[in-house]
Amino acid sequence: MLQRTRAEQVEPIYKRFINRYPTVVSLSKAKTKDVAQFTKHLGMHWRAKHFIAAAKFIIKEYTGRIPSNREKLLAIPGVGEYVAGAILTVAFQKPEWVTDSNIARFLNRYHGLGLQGEIRRKKMIVELSKQFFHHRNPRKLLFSILDFTALVCLPRNPLCQSCPLKRKCKYPK
Repeated sequence: MLQRTRAEQVEPIYKRFINRYPTVVSLSKAKTKDVAQFTKHLGMHWRAKHFIAAAKFIIKEYTGRIPSNREKLLAIPGVGEYVAGAILTVAFQKPEWVTDSNIARFLNRYHGLGLQGEIRRKKMIVELSKQFFHHRNPRKLLFSILDFTALVCLPRNPLCQSCPLKRKCKYPK
């Protein structure tokens, strides 16, 4: 639900969604139109059938248990590298790489790479993300870096002068 959507928009909808579909089994039995009532508020009504397909796949292939490795997560319909990494980091507390546009922007700026365009899948960014998330508390690191990029290392007009990392950051100020 967080795809291209701010957390504060998702939170109330997510809470209602989880209340209605608390398990993978309950979601697998849902009707697309019912799930779409939640996803349409986020501008992603088309994702409803993906959520249901993912739940059915998890039940069929993994006996209803969300797997704890990247390869198996990536086999689930609708799960890409970012979602797989986020699940492993948040739910399983594994030091797995996670790269969305915010994290890619931070790594690009901090290391002074000067990459342009869609950079989150570029090899250098993925490699830096793998190193970055090799951390004793990857969940806390993920939430911290997402907050940091939302408050300081903004897409436009970053707050470099007040940034606590400005001495080591190689982003041209």
